[in-house]
Amino acid sequence: MAEGRPTRAATRRRGRQAGDTSFDPPVLNLPRRVAEPSLPWLAQLEGPRSGDLPDINVWLALAVQEHPHHQAALRYWAEVQAEIGRQGADTYGGGAGSRLWFCRVTMLGLVRLLCQPKAVGPGALDTIAAWTLYTQYRALPHIGLLPDPEGCDDALRALVGVGSLPSRLWTDAYLAALSMSASLRLVTFDRDFERFGLERCLILES
Repeated sequence: MAEGRPTRAATRRRGRQAGDTSFDPPVLNLPRRVAEPSLPWLAQLEGPRSGDLPDINVWLALAVQEHPHHQAALRYWAEVQAEIGRQGADTYGGGAGSRLWFCRVTMLGLVRLLCQPKAVGPGALDTIAAWTLYTQYRALPHIGLLPDPEGCDDALRALVGVGSLPSRLWTDAYLAALSMSASLRLVTFDRDFERFGLERCLILES
């Protein structure tokens, strides 16, 4: 199958008026077309954090227009953009003040699924194109990359030690532990997270 050529069209600011701080989410353009990063992406990993830790299913639904949860993910994205607009774009600089966070698990999960036709259909990307789409997200000023904070292992141990945890939920348990130890809100379409009793968890409705 022939590879598509990158395009700069997918990532752009939603408005053109002065003071507009909202951004469209990067999306997978069919067939096999991906935008290049519009901003340098930096991993500033230290300092206090706030905001949301979206699950892999949220990032995928945002990126793939044909995903059944795409519109619900866009509504969530719009709410985040509105909050950023209210608080001011300077609050979110791609580092400690980011509003949305990737971790290594969600980053790898998004790139992996973007390469699978069963997950995204005929527009499945090669690994370079999938990585490029991820870097588009990371180029946005309110999106950061989260390291494991202190206490994450202890939180994970506590979650998996309660009852019998099915092996398929180990990744969910890790994301739950990460959100707890980083004081972030977990955002997902997966109701399995209800079992962890998270104080800060948003389960999106499809």
